[in-house]
Amino acid sequence: MDFIATGFIKAIELLISGDAATWSAILATLKVSTCSMAFSLGAGLPCGFLIGYFDFKGKKQLRTLLDTLLSLPTVFIGLVVYAFITHRGPLGEFGFLFTLTGIAIGQTILAFPVVTAITAATIEGMDKELKLTLITLGAGKRNILMTCLWEVRYGILAAGVMAYGRVMTEVGISMMVGGNIKYNTRTITTAIALETNKGQFADGIALGLVLMLIAFIVNLSVSFLRKQ
Repeated sequence: MDFIATGFIKAIELLISGDAATWSAILATLKVSTCSMAFSLGAGLPCGFLIGYFDFKGKKQLRTLLDTLLSLPTVFIGLVVYAFITHRGPLGEFGFLFTLTGIAIGQTILAFPVVTAITAATIEGMDKELKLTLITLGAGKRNILMTCLWEVRYGILAAGVMAYGRVMTEVGISMMVGGNIKYNTRTITTAIALETNKGQFADGIALGLVLMLIAFIVNLSVSFLRKQ
């Protein structure tokens, strides 16, 4: 068990000393996760609200499709994205392969159905009498919309947290689309897998500690927002 304790000590030393490879993976992860979550939330929240709020033909089938997309393996998404952005693919001319942009595209596809499906389910679970009550009180469309969103704010936060969790911990997309290039497209999860396989246990622990710290900060932020 000594190698575990030694690994933790070396991990802290790597983080404090500013090891270039370790911090490069951390920064790459923060960049792609921030971009993918921005696009996922920007598109997923409105789509989820519309699906959950309105009744229309084919809604049941659309919800089934969204629920299916929730369980898509990351390696499959990576394969599809790779096929599109490879030099022989329809988007090959843009040069997204083996770049952080390519990883962000794949992670956006991963997170979008999570945000959309959970938001839709949250809206559907909203009190059915709320809208009628607001109309009776003479509320306008804008006030009705804002009140409904406020009532389901915790569900929307949960959608964002769950999507962020999937994005931060995925490996398949980053490995296949990014190529795990050191100082370029290597992320925390791909670095952990690589360094552990190489026997560099301390490096893996250092990056694992960062993942835990990020998760703690996210949950702390959500707890703070819930108190507002």
